[in-house]
Amino acid sequence: MATLYYESDGDFGALKGKRIVVLGYGSQGHAHALNLRESGADVTVAVRPNSEGWARAESHGWTPQTPADACKDADVIAMMVPDHIQAELWRSTVKDLVKPGATLLFTHGFCIHFGQIDAPTDANVVMVAPKGPGHLVRRLYTEGAGVPALIAVENDATGDAKQIAMAWAIGIGSARAGVIETTFREETESDLFGEQAVLCGGATALIEAGFETLVEAGYAPEIAYFEVLHELKLIVDLLYEGGMDWMRYSISDTAEYGDLTRGPRVIGPESRAAMREILGEIQRGEFAREFILEKQTGGTTMRMLRMRAAESQLEEVGAELRSMMPFVSQARKKAQEV
Repeated sequence: MATLYYESDGDFGALKGKRIVVLGYGSQGHAHALNLRESGADVTVAVRPNSEGWARAESHGWTPQTPADACKDADVIAMMVPDHIQAELWRSTVKDLVKPGATLLFTHGFCIHFGQIDAPTDANVVMVAPKGPGHLVRRLYTEGAGVPALIAVENDATGDAKQIAMAWAIGIGSARAGVIETTFREETESDLFGEQAVLCGGATALIEAGFETLVEAGYAPEIAYFEVLHELKLIVDLLYEGGMDWMRYSISDTAEYGDLTRGPRVIGPESRAAMREILGEIQRGEFAREFILEKQTGGTTMRMLRMRAAESQLEEVGAELRSMMPFVSQARKKAQEV
């Protein structure tokens, strides 16, 4: 069983005296930068001039710099721009500014594992990957809690790379909840699989299929929405709090019996075979190459798929129903403001 590390297992002092640069001020970037600053670290935010991130950083009290200016003589450079932007930013700006003994820090292993960034051997390469979106990393930190995280060391040039990663996890609040050590390969491949087969791709496809099945059978779209999407949060909360056993304890006997007897018919041999195929594509680098090519050629396929999804009956009905539930829209607005 994996070992969980907490604040007592590391030393935030490993970041003392180091000049930290956070590249990007999006979901993860803003959370890490703010949390580290409030923990006492010396942080500089680097973003593109006149960008949305620049304005947002200024609104949070930063004096942002360009990546070229900020990375000069930096001790820790945290790459927190999107995966498909990292490689170009690395080649055009960051690569020639990394000094010997510096630390390159990532929140996801994609660009290192799939060879998009060729980090120098005289620099540390580490990862601190919170298992949650940036607004939760920020919100839970302000509440005195934290989001669990994975740490990994790809290259230890200075002999203290792991200590630096642990210090970072302490500074953003993740060590309050628990930190597990992994590898860039394991984090990258398992993370992509989880997103594609279960958390995002699998879940949204299952919801859409359930919605369409009910509507095609003559049930009201509003009823179908509540049954297959709205109530899902209640079930996920129970799973989050106590796993499948707690969820099954909390629901009715009717629901539990249906879960145990019908669930395996929905996610049966065909679905498991598809999952293995998806995992294989990730492991062989096929998905990475496909995604990188999609971005390099303008993202036409992704835009088309986004438009198609946004125009679905499920999304139209959901938007109307959510507008009638102020507590739902307020929760979304609050998350966006953190």
